[in-house]
Amino acid sequence: MVDSEKLMARLRYGGYTLLHDSNDTSAKIVIINTCGFIAGAKEESVNTILEFAEAKRRGDIEQLFVMGCLSERYKDDLRKEIEEVDDFFGVSSIDDILTAVGVPHVQVPRGERLLTTPKHYAYLKISEGCSRRCSYCAIPLIRGKHVSTPVEALVSEAQLLAQQGVKELLVVAQDATSYGVDLYGKRCLAALLAALSEVDGIEWIRLHYAYPAHFPDDVIEALRNNSKLCKYLDIPLQHVSDAVLKNMRRGINRRQTCELIGKLRSRVPGVALRTTLLVGHPGEDDAAFAELLDFVREVKFERLGVFTYSEEEGTYGARHFKDALGQEEKQRRADAVMKLQAGISASLNHAKIGKTLRVMLDRREGSGYAGRTEFDSPEVDGEVLIASEKPLTAGHFYSIQITAADEFDLYGELKITNS
Repeated sequence: MVDSEKLMARLRYGGYTLLHDSNDTSAKIVIINTCGFIAGAKEESVNTILEFAEAKRRGDIEQLFVMGCLSERYKDDLRKEIEEVDDFFGVSSIDDILTAVGVPHVQVPRGERLLTTPKHYAYLKISEGCSRRCSYCAIPLIRGKHVSTPVEALVSEAQLLAQQGVKELLVVAQDATSYGVDLYGKRCLAALLAALSEVDGIEWIRLHYAYPAHFPDDVIEALRNNSKLCKYLDIPLQHVSDAVLKNMRRGINRRQTCELIGKLRSRVPGVALRTTLLVGHPGEDDAAFAELLDFVREVKFERLGVFTYSEEEGTYGARHFKDALGQEEKQRRADAVMKLQAGISASLNHAKIGKTLRVMLDRREGSGYAGRTEFDSPEVDGEVLIASEKPLTAGHFYSIQITAADEFDLYGELKITNS
């Protein structure tokens, strides 16, 4: 999304009118930014390309370009299979795309983007690539080694976003934990978060994709003490079995994982932990999967998602392990984890009934409104559905008394307007 927004800004400076994920059929040039991370994402990307290839055959569009991760990995194969595409570009080819559509390489303000999110929140990508070598992951093959963006550039981008009305920054990276190692010789994520919190207008900063191995202690202190940092951490653990973690090449074991969770929960009271788990990885036998279920039952993560293992060409896992489990069994395991998590989530949500929470309003929803607490990220987490006869404004904060809950969402009523 961030890559697309930066390209869109350049295209706008070049004189184009932009439409994003629109049903408007007036566009004559289509650029598809693809994902090539896992099988499901690749399938979705290919289907989208085929859809627009058919539109080009019908004469509905004039030019079709494809960019991003899928194009980076499979450019030659795609060229042979989908001849309607005018050209394919990789992950670092914005200048080449501009040339292809006839846009001069004009200078734009550093960090300029055409936001596709609601104007009150935006994603801030703090680095590119990943230098870790997890067995299942193709990101280093696609995006290259970890490269941090300097603090000064990120602060400037945050200031530009704040001037456009952004109040919430969602900090993202392929490996946020390693931020700064390549530039400054040490992990500097806490220092970056402190600098971002000084930007006027930014009220929430949310941290995503924090690798658990060697997690920086000063980031825990920042989560505890910095009032602008949401008490929320997206930390993809993937598994808890020592044998599976070793096969995954995660650089962490069960004991260290449990110690980290204990430290986060004790030092950051009320923190919401989001994690992702990967089931069906080679070496995950019945005992290892049972251990994973027990772990989820014991820890009671506030937010949790599950992927099934897919063998990705060129990865360590594809070269060294046999993908023995069928997709049906992998999906059964994923469903079992999510069924367990649904009960945990429902219980945690029901415990909030009667409490008054600070909520950022995102949009009108039916006859009411939808917003989020600091414990919920857009798109991936739950929402607060608000009944209010009084008109409310997107991007503003409100105090909402929680009156009901289900396994996904909270329901509430307006109490006090904060800002």
